[in-house]
Amino acid sequence: MESVAQTASFSQAGDQGGVLAFLYLYNAVQITSVLQPGDRVLDLACGPANQLVQVARLNPDVRFVGLDASPAMLQCAQSTLAQAGVSNVELVQGDMIRLINLENASMDCVICTMSLHHLPDQNALCALMCEVRRVLKPQGRFYLMDFGRLKRLSTQRFFADDLRQSAQFTEDYFNSLRAAFSVDELTAAVAPLGSNVQRHVTVLAPFIVVFRSTSQRPMDLPTLQRAKEAFAKLSPSQKNNFRSVANWLRGSGFALPCDLA
Repeated sequence: MESVAQTASFSQAGDQGGVLAFLYLYNAVQITSVLQPGDRVLDLACGPANQLVQVARLNPDVRFVGLDASPAMLQCAQSTLAQAGVSNVELVQGDMIRLINLENASMDCVICTMSLHHLPDQNALCALMCEVRRVLKPQGRFYLMDFGRLKRLSTQRFFADDLRQSAQFTEDYFNSLRAAFSVDELTAAVAPLGSNVQRHVTVLAPFIVVFRSTSQRPMDLPTLQRAKEAFAKLSPSQKNNFRSVANWLRGSGFALPCDLA
């Protein structure tokens, strides 16, 4: 996503009133369950930082590093963070399959949401997971979410058109669905992360796949209050979408760690 139009479209979709705001909050709540105060967390392919802002707001005692290869995205991310008043995030430019500026065992947690499908092939995906394992501490935690490959082109088109967004966003979304790895490919690539892995796939169709570490913590009351305040700011349609994705993944045993309603 190097073009101005693509960057702007993706950024707007993640704004407070954007079509993806519900998904960013859902991820932020789930990611919080694998974080601890004082953690240093790497967000791979952070893009315009809409997702990162949601997580950072819920976890002010955690330090985040947002990494992206695109200067345009990082410039947009800097603006997003400034407008949100978030100060516990550092942005760095870099290739997520070659984390050359990050030391071994330097991260308590690694997160990556809806970005794995941008990788060119299975070799790149496997290389990324080996890098994730390298930069994680021995008991490090992780949260990885991405699309799963849908078999039918018509189904991919249905999901892309269903959001009823701009032509630019719809086409980018459709291309993302087409580029997705299969559940088996994702599972094989995650193997270097060890046995500390939970896998969850949306019921009926592998639309969304989540891999996360098994170590989790209950949400404390201040964090829960922040999450509820963020949920209250969603529009009625966004709240419905939040509940829908929560229900899709709850069917695979991936329940929310708290009730936000």
